[in-house]
Amino acid sequence: MDIFNVLTMIGGLSLFLYGMHVLGEGLTKLSGARMQEILAKLSDNPIKGVLLGAGVTAVIQSSSATTVMAVGFVNSGIMQLKQAVGIIMGANVGTTITSWILSLSGIQSESFFIRMLKPTSFSPILALIGVIFLLFCKSEKKHDTGKILIGFAVLMFGMDTMSTAVEPLKDIPEFTRLFTAFSNPIVGLIAGAVLTAAIQSSSASVGILQALCSTGAIPYNSVLPIIMGQNIGTCVTALISSAGAKVNAKRTAFIHLYFNLIGTIVFMALFYLAYAVHPFAFMTQPANASGIAVIHSCFNVFATLLLLPFSNSLVRLAEMSVKQTDDEEETASEYLQGLSLLDTRFLKNPAFALSQCAKAVDKMAELSVETFYATTELMNDYSDDKANDVDELEGIIDQYEERLGNYLTKLSSLDVSRAEANRMYDLQSFIGDFERIADHAQMMKTSFKKIDRKKKKFSEKGNAEISNMLNNAAEICKRCLDCFINNDKSAAASIVELDKHIDKICSSVIKSHKKRLKNGKCTVDMGFILSDLTNDVRSVSEHCKNIADTISKTA
Repeated sequence: MDIFNVLTMIGGLSLFLYGMHVLGEGLTKLSGARMQEILAKLSDNPIKGVLLGAGVTAVIQSSSATTVMAVGFVNSGIMQLKQAVGIIMGANVGTTITSWILSLSGIQSESFFIRMLKPTSFSPILALIGVIFLLFCKSEKKHDTGKILIGFAVLMFGMDTMSTAVEPLKDIPEFTRLFTAFSNPIVGLIAGAVLTAAIQSSSASVGILQALCSTGAIPYNSVLPIIMGQNIGTCVTALISSAGAKVNAKRTAFIHLYFNLIGTIVFMALFYLAYAVHPFAFMTQPANASGIAVIHSCFNVFATLLLLPFSNSLVRLAEMSVKQTDDEEETASEYLQGLSLLDTRFLKNPAFALSQCAKAVDKMAELSVETFYATTELMNDYSDDKANDVDELEGIIDQYEERLGNYLTKLSSLDVSRAEANRMYDLQSFIGDFERIADHAQMMKTSFKKIDRKKKKFSEKGNAEISNMLNNAAEICKRCLDCFINNDKSAAASIVELDKHIDKICSSVIKSHKKRLKNGKCTVDMGFILSDLTNDVRSVSEHCKNIADTISKTA
């Protein structure tokens, strides 16, 4: 094996890893937020969680992505720690589909139809279709499909290139001796764990092992412990992801680690015990791609069947390993729970991150309207405690605006579809309008505070007119919230009409005040306060109309 074989192998490895990245990215983007929404909603029992975790991982081709998503779910409070156990187990089972796909490269036959099942035979066709989709189709879904097809073709081409480049290794005694050392279970396990931890993908490390085994110089007794180590090495991604997360999110990562550690120890203990009693002939035979896929699948299915009944024990073990400190706040206040949805781990799937962002904006909208309602109550029943509640709510809404703005900025820098980009623009607009509604509510609170401090009141007629104005403002806020939460375009028109009506009411209130002022039934000071109130009500109404207009224009 000369330097050119080494360069070819490096090139093949690079293409293989890049193809796997493009394939996974394309599958994640095409699946959108649907897969993650299903995980979050339907993982209420361990068995269902295993099936969902396996299914989602088989679709997006990454157990690491599924596990990291589970860490994010738990960190955000979307999922309980117990629910994550089944998802993690299923992710380990689902990731074995990749090794089975890669094992098809070893198909040998003279039959045309069987040879067409070999990825190197049909992947050029997929690549051609993918290029056509990318170059000649305008649909974003077809673009994503094209990326998936090209990613798969590049992956398989890289796999084939690696296999061809390493073929001369079978004639090099040092290569054979190297893998003989891995027949020591401990050494092989460490080697597999280190390789997988370095590239952070068990599917990729198994694929590399399958390519090396194409030389026919690596026996199963060297391959088996490496595969076991690969399952442990893939835990690094989740552990890194949990850094800085809440206690239960860290525990989720440790459940993943303990699942693979305990499964590996029990599997290897039973296997090598049986091997010592009755040596298996296949252990000294050359390993091949399909054999590796069988071992990979058998281990993960075995570990899942073994540990699924002990899901609660895994949770307790993780709780013992990661203890909650006395000064740590594990649960956010009711008002701030919406912000926990903005987990940076979700940014790996922009579509799902955007859906979580939209839910946080829903919570912000509810708080904004609640702030306005709380302010209107101050007119006839002012107290410093209630006024402080308004200030607190407005401060929380400011936090929403800042966190949502930063999150959307990060999201906008990722590869998103045109529709998703438009959705982000609309959300930014909604955030601004809801924040301003809360601001004007706080300004109205200041007006009511002035009235209370001056120990003055509006006339009975003036009081009735202002109450009517506030009731109409509260009504437009209610309609706006319902329209926004339900994305009800048909309700937008009524909000626009109510905005016009409120504008007339505000003008009427000012005119009536001027008449009372001439008749000496009101004071100039109260007139200034009334002017501020009507301006704030007009502004609140205008922002509600802006929100309705945006909703009516969305596709």
